[in-house]
Amino acid sequence: MKAYRFFKPIKRNKSKDPFVILSGKIRNSKINTVSRTKWAEDTYISEKKEKETIGKSFNIAKLPFATGILLFFLFFLLAKTAWLQIVKGDYYYSMAEGNRIRIERLEPNRGVIYDRQMRPLVRNNPNFLLYLIPADLPDEPQREEIIQEISEILDDISRADIIDIIKSVKMNSLEAYRPLFVADHIEYEPAMALYLRSSVWPGVVLSNRTNREYLRYIVGEEEPVQGDSLSHVLGYTGKINTDELEKFGEEYLPIDYIGKMGIEYFWENELKGESGKKQIEVDAFGKEKKLLGEIKPVDGNNLVLSLDLVQQLKLEEILRAHLDRLKLNRASGIIVNPNNGEILAMVCWPAYSNNSFARGISRDEYNKLIEHPDKPLFNRCISGEYPSGSIIKPIIAAAALEENIISEKTSFLSVGGIRIGQWFFPDWLAGGHGTVDVRTAIAVSANTFFYNIGGGYNDFNGLGVDRIVEYGEKFGLGAQTGVDLAGERTGFLPTAKWKKEVKGERWYIGDTYHLAIGQGDLLITPLQAAVYTSVFANGGKLYRPHFIKEILNGDDEFIKATENVPIREEFIDPYNITVVRQGMRRTVTHGSARSLQTVPVAVAGKTGTAQWSTKKETHAWFTGFAPYDNPELVIIIMVEEGGEGSGTAVPIAREYLEWYFGERLENYPLD
Repeated sequence: MKAYRFFKPIKRNKSKDPFVILSGKIRNSKINTVSRTKWAEDTYISEKKEKETIGKSFNIAKLPFATGILLFFLFFLLAKTAWLQIVKGDYYYSMAEGNRIRIERLEPNRGVIYDRQMRPLVRNNPNFLLYLIPADLPDEPQREEIIQEISEILDDISRADIIDIIKSVKMNSLEAYRPLFVADHIEYEPAMALYLRSSVWPGVVLSNRTNREYLRYIVGEEEPVQGDSLSHVLGYTGKINTDELEKFGEEYLPIDYIGKMGIEYFWENELKGESGKKQIEVDAFGKEKKLLGEIKPVDGNNLVLSLDLVQQLKLEEILRAHLDRLKLNRASGIIVNPNNGEILAMVCWPAYSNNSFARGISRDEYNKLIEHPDKPLFNRCISGEYPSGSIIKPIIAAAALEENIISEKTSFLSVGGIRIGQWFFPDWLAGGHGTVDVRTAIAVSANTFFYNIGGGYNDFNGLGVDRIVEYGEKFGLGAQTGVDLAGERTGFLPTAKWKKEVKGERWYIGDTYHLAIGQGDLLITPLQAAVYTSVFANGGKLYRPHFIKEILNGDDEFIKATENVPIREEFIDPYNITVVRQGMRRTVTHGSARSLQTVPVAVAGKTGTAQWSTKKETHAWFTGFAPYDNPELVIIIMVEEGGEGSGTAVPIAREYLEWYFGERLENYPLD
């Protein structure tokens, strides 16, 4: 049977066949034709191939330029790596660790302040404080919701206030991990509302810290009352401000409280204690999840003051009563132990309530205080500078005796004043005091006597301005006393050089006369008067006045006591001190303070009436000590615009001394 061909070989045109792969010329090639069934196509593969190199030419002259670019980028990469790893390594490490492990500070209890009889004058009360950790705050809109809720709970802080607080922090810095103060002294109910919500609010913390309360006691009672003269002594604490943060560095956080005035400020390092630390692991909200380690805080030291609370309150009570009777507003009173410089009482009136500052004083309250014409925030005892009037005369007398200008028997005739050319320098008593020696001159405050020994007259040579200033400085004038309160002023001792430089005038004999009786440009503080009066009381020793008697630890265990070492002694002959003391005693027995003879013990002192204005009343002074033979205290009374010292200051001193050496001995004995 004849076979049929279903497919017939096709002769292809090699030049048009798409399946023939040409590379250059094909020489002597044989094409194998493969037939496939269906629609499969034939594939033709050359049996013999020839290699060909395909490439791109490169200009080798460009190689250095390319190498430079490569090295530049390599150097940049290395520099950036070094910056991140070395320079900023600690920063980024801290930020990374801050997302997981943090160090939190543990606040110590602030030290307590006692009077000399261990009566507490302050106590620490709980205080709710709200702060933020900016780095933990969520993004919008959740942050906005949290801010809105906080402002709704706290009536006195607005949403805009909180936003401004947050904007004050650089969020891409370590500062973002520091507490950011929002509000304190939060009442119980809003505090509980914040506490419940803060547990689910990232970056929001409600803390229970302590707040100072300053106690006041009515004598003989236990109930505290507010707003008396202890404010000038104790001062107060308040939230730390930006300047204080920069000054004290890393010792404080923006949510801390710090001493602002008085003992609280001066003894801040002793009172604040040492902070503890705890290392914690936090969750995504920044909340504590696990305690990793802890160093406990050390509570601040307790301070025992030399001040006696009963004496303080009694002096204040007497001073205020006399001011009310006289319709006056401003006065100072100081009680000092002349044998060691301990301050037993310091009353400055008017006063203010330091509790107002401790709890956070309002702007209106603060403005009322600073705008008050009598300046209740001003501590007149240490910062008030006044002409001394005649209470300076014991120093002038001691200087003249020491320089042999006079002896105890030298006398001058007082006929009502002395005249130099056209100028007349009067005695306070018309017609004068007659013939007076140094003791009598102190007792009756005879100006003529002190004109003579201060500036001289006719052929008698006095001390002169230079020696008056020299002895004034020896007795502590013209410089701070060193009391442990901030804000003390130095007073002022005028000199011929100062007058020439400041006023453009030469020094006249009249200037020396004024200086010798405590007038002119001379200025002293009430505390300086207490210090130099103590020199005459104790026989010639100048002590630094101070409030701190002892320092205790947080458990009231003794640490150390203040060393009562004289700053200066034996700078005046003891006999000359005795002569001046006798003159001060005569002030009470025969002179301007005779009303003090009703006091149960012998008192010595000196009155003063200081002119300071041609239109207003003089300042009234009294300085003294008692008992005369064995002094326990020095007392200073100064009433601004009080008139005569004998009529205004002496009655206040008399009432206090009668109480001190009478009723007090029965009810409140000292240690």
